[in-house]
Amino acid sequence: MVTKVIPLYEDRTDVTLTAYVIAEKGEMNQQGPRPAVLICPGGGYMNCTDREAEPVALQFTAMGYHAFVLRYSTYGEGDMAYPDLSAPLLPKENCRHPGPVREIGMAMLSIREHAKEWFVDTSRIAVCGFSAGAHNAAMYGVYWDKPLITEYLNAEKEKLCPAALILGYTLSDYLYRNECLERSAWARIFYAARTVLSGSPQPEEEVLRALSPARLVTEHTPPAFIWATSEDKLVPVQHSLRMAHALADHKVPSEIHIFEKGSHGLSVSTQASALSKRQLSADAAKWVELAGCWLEKRFALELPDNSEFGKRMRSELQ
Repeated sequence: MVTKVIPLYEDRTDVTLTAYVIAEKGEMNQQGPRPAVLICPGGGYMNCTDREAEPVALQFTAMGYHAFVLRYSTYGEGDMAYPDLSAPLLPKENCRHPGPVREIGMAMLSIREHAKEWFVDTSRIAVCGFSAGAHNAAMYGVYWDKPLITEYLNAEKEKLCPAALILGYTLSDYLYRNECLERSAWARIFYAARTVLSGSPQPEEEVLRALSPARLVTEHTPPAFIWATSEDKLVPVQHSLRMAHALADHKVPSEIHIFEKGSHGLSVSTQASALSKRQLSADAAKWVELAGCWLEKRFALELPDNSEFGKRMRSELQ
C-alpha cells in the first residue's frame, strides 16, 4: 500500500487528503483501475477524529478499493482538543458553510488529478462520512452539481459527481426539533456545531434549511447506504430515517440499517477504533460487511473468470 498526505491549500496545513492506495505492481497490476472511497471523519465540526479516519480506510482497502481520508475545515483548525463549550463560540470564517462541503469537491478533483498515478476508476468514487462528516458527505450529495461548488471550483459537474454515499449516524435536518436532545447534555455539542457551520448562534430558518440535506435531496443525489443506532443520544436516529425517506421520495436507490444497541461515534465498532467499551458493538460492526455487499453491486472489479496463473496451470495439466 502507498500512503501520501496532500495539503489542499498552499497556505494551510489543517485541510489535507490522505491517500491509502493499493499498490498496483506485480500480479496486482492486472485488475484494472480500482474504485475508491473518500472518507470524512466526524468531530462535530470541531475537529476530524482519527477514530473515523484510518481505521475506516483500512476496512475499504481490505475490500479492494482505494481509500482517501479528507480532513476538512473545522473550528479547531487541526487541533484535536475540543473548545470550551460552556462559553459562546466566536464564529470562524474558514469552517462555516460552504467551506467544508467545497473541500470535498477539492478532494474529488485531487483524486482525479492523480488518477493515472494511483490507478483510480474516477467514475466510481463513493463519499463516506460519520456524524458531522456524514452530514458533510450528505451535503455534498445534494450540492455537488450546484454553482455553489461547480463555479467556486471552476469544474465541470461530471468531474465532481460522487457515485455513492455511505452515511454513518448522520445529521440530516437542522430544522428538526427533538425534545429529548433539547433536555440532554448532548445539546451543547449540537448547538456548538450548528454555530460553527452557520456562523451564528441563532441562525435564520433559511440558513438552517440550506444546511439540511434531507430537505434538499433531488433525483441527482447519488445512491446511499445509511446506518445508525436507536440508542444514539447525540444525533437521534430520526435524522437517518428522514434522509432515507427523502431519498425514497425522489426514487434514489438506498439501503438503511438501524441497529438497536450502540452509542454515538462507533466508527467501525471494534477494537480497531474503540477507545472505550462503549465504542464496541458486535451488532453495529456488521455495517462494514453490509456496506461492502452494497458497494459491490456498484463497485465490483471487472475480473476475468481465471487468472493468468490459473490459465497456465490448466494448460499444463491438459
